[in-house]
Amino acid sequence: MVQYFVGSRASNLAKAQVREYLRPLRERFPSITFTHRVILEGGDRDRESPLANVSAVSGGSAFSTEQEAALARGDVDVVVHSLKDLPTASPPGLALLPPPEREDPSDALCGSTLVGLRRGARVGTGAPRRIAQLLAVRPDLEIVPIRGNVPPRLKKIEAMGLDAVVLAVAGLRRLGLDDAIGEVLPLDLFPPSPGQGALGIQIREDNAAIRDVLSTVGDVTVDAQVRAERALLAELHGGCSVPVGAYAEPLPDGDLRLLGQVTSLDGQQSVSAILSGPSVEPEKLGGALAATLIDQGARSILDAVRAAP
Repeated sequence: MVQYFVGSRASNLAKAQVREYLRPLRERFPSITFTHRVILEGGDRDRESPLANVSAVSGGSAFSTEQEAALARGDVDVVVHSLKDLPTASPPGLALLPPPEREDPSDALCGSTLVGLRRGARVGTGAPRRIAQLLAVRPDLEIVPIRGNVPPRLKKIEAMGLDAVVLAVAGLRRLGLDDAIGEVLPLDLFPPSPGQGALGIQIREDNAAIRDVLSTVGDVTVDAQVRAERALLAELHGGCSVPVGAYAEPLPDGDLRLLGQVTSLDGQQSVSAILSGPSVEPEKLGGALAATLIDQGARSILDAVRAAP
């Protein structure tokens, strides 16, 4: 019997994503055994430090470095990531496969609605993009930095006296926590992290056997969407620590419509643009939109973000 080892982070959300991903594969390939292995990341060990600091210590990404190393060593055959956590370039010898169907990429406000937040309300989030987008719409808000897995962040509303927290809709739904959603934030004002809601399926480049198996659940439309979003981020030289939002949606004619946004950390400056292009050339679309945003001043905003203490 063929056996494949599937790696992921240790969180309940990571485990739920593995179960979601493996369900159709186990039905299609009953003769293959898929065994889950948990891999602890730097961002899981240190839940207090800013993610940029954790990434610097790990020498890579706070949420993917250890998993990628395990994959390269052969400890696992495939890793199921949250795609938004992955750097835009894979390490040598590793490759990303088309992801399966995407969950809702939106952010959610939990504990309140945006209109329902009192003036000076305390909102918890540690993501620079979310901080910037919130302050652009509601400069009166007090942003409280929080980190951790989804359920503990929800509990911080009461534990820390917060009025609300911002979380990804995808994570809430995958954990069965839909009831915690106060409002799904509109994508046109709050474009998500590139790849949010999608799974990142990573294998060794030379593993043709598992590629053939896993490709049966890949979604070509989702693949085009996230490739366009990640190409935009790559062209802007961004990552988890910069306030870049992007969302690509398929159009009836087969093209993609890509929205991109770059916002200063204080919310005072923001540039956004929309471009459409063939879904068969998603990287070209992402690069073209990045150039448009740079022409509008995105580079100076990002340089100021990177220079901030």
